[in-house]
Amino acid sequence: MLESAFEMALLCRLAVLAARAGGSGSGVPRLRILVAAVNLRVCYGDGPRLEEQGVRMSGQIKLWDAPLRVFHWTFGATVIASMITGWLGGGLMVWHGRLGLLVLGLLVFRLLWGFVGSTYARWSRILGAAAGIRSYLQGNWQQAGHNPLGALSVLAMLGLVGFQVVSGLMATDDIAFQGPLYALASSDTSSWLSGLHRQAKWLLVGVIGLHLAAIAYYTLIKRKPLVGAMLGGRTTREHPAQQDAQGGSLIAAALAVALALGTVWGVQSVAGWMAPPPAATAPTLDW
Repeated sequence: MLESAFEMALLCRLAVLAARAGGSGSGVPRLRILVAAVNLRVCYGDGPRLEEQGVRMSGQIKLWDAPLRVFHWTFGATVIASMITGWLGGGLMVWHGRLGLLVLGLLVFRLLWGFVGSTYARWSRILGAAAGIRSYLQGNWQQAGHNPLGALSVLAMLGLVGFQVVSGLMATDDIAFQGPLYALASSDTSSWLSGLHRQAKWLLVGVIGLHLAAIAYYTLIKRKPLVGAMLGGRTTREHPAQQDAQGGSLIAAALAVALALGTVWGVQSVAGWMAPPPAATAPTLDW
């Protein structure tokens, strides 16, 4: 036990100086740095971030697994491509429909990966982060992975794109395009969903814009390597409690991909079964 608050303050100050020296490569023995780190936890606990005291945590952690990173970049490119083909219309509507089916498969994969993927890809982690918005706004958030605002952004993005896919499956442009499940809906329902599908694209544009603005802010202002982490899968450890992601095996990824492909195949098969039979050819008269 320290006999006075003065001794505690002095110990904390020495711990900060020792940790700074250890991070600068000055040759401070590892044991001394370890003791300093323990003292820092005693002084500051899990409250104010150590960066506020001029100390940065060293080392990196495994954050995003490879299947999630492949999904992320493929999903972004496919959604943008589907939006462009939908806006241009005409002959590109065929590709708009194909890209929509690809997005459907990606969404099914992401849904499954939220249960069998690695630590920071799981729904339990994302929903838990979304519920921690108060702690984040108070400056007490120390978890790796998505912060509460990022988790809410993920849920909004996936939910909105999911609505666009479902509505697009039964939509029509009354000219040359019909969704593969168009026959399952009445004419009024299909027209209603088609209208919502066209209007919701502006919400999607807004969500994508906010997503890109947030990435720019955290990258340029807060100096967080978000893009690098989504490319390489690793990021800097900022708090002692942050640990490597666990789970997310290749076997689980293969099963999720298989189920996603099966879902797309099923939708296309239903469309084939529901298609009206070809018109009978008119008989030819043999004079």
